[in-house]
Amino acid sequence: MVAPNLVDVARAQVEDHDDVVRLHGVTWADYERLLEIRGESAVPRYTYLEGELDIMNPSHTHESVKSVIGCLVEVWCQERGIEFETLGSWTLKNQAAERGAEPDECYVFGDRPEAEYPDLAIEVQWTRGGLDKLEVYRKLGVRELWYWSKGRIQVHELRGEHYAPIASSRLLAGIDLELLASLVERKPTSRAVREYRAALRVTLGPRGAG
Repeated sequence: MVAPNLVDVARAQVEDHDDVVRLHGVTWADYERLLEIRGESAVPRYTYLEGELDIMNPSHTHESVKSVIGCLVEVWCQERGIEFETLGSWTLKNQAAERGAEPDECYVFGDRPEAEYPDLAIEVQWTRGGLDKLEVYRKLGVRELWYWSKGRIQVHELRGEHYAPIASSRLLAGIDLELLASLVERKPTSRAVREYRAALRVTLGPRGAG
């Protein structure tokens, strides 16, 4: 009989790993059909690039990290009085460019309900491998792409049809991503939100006043 603690460890290892399957030779019609079959469910997530398709079931940790980042981004916007629309894993597609992606989180800033693509997409890189998201996103019109990996957030800015790494966000000018990233794995999420809001109010004052 397997010791219970070993079972727990094995289960934790499985839950802590994204499950990614790569399919080759997938047509655009195949991709569209898979999206149709999945319907409104948030999983699995599909990434499509010129006939290659990644199918991902994100781990518990992956989902936790992306959700906390999203919560903290929203807190920052609220404290600064910035209007935003949160769109989660909005399916972004460009048939002519043969690209499709579903960010972990994405946002449109300002009051722009007609926006075709988000301004900001956030991707959590928890498990190695998978299609190059920069290559996928570069023709989807997303102005900034944030990559979270190993406790750090790297910002990439769309310049023409290519992304360039930049030191800090231009969309959310002044956001301290090092501070934000330091709170991502703080438990529970409510504590991370409280601490982040308190830290922002020390530097900004309520809603950015002063």
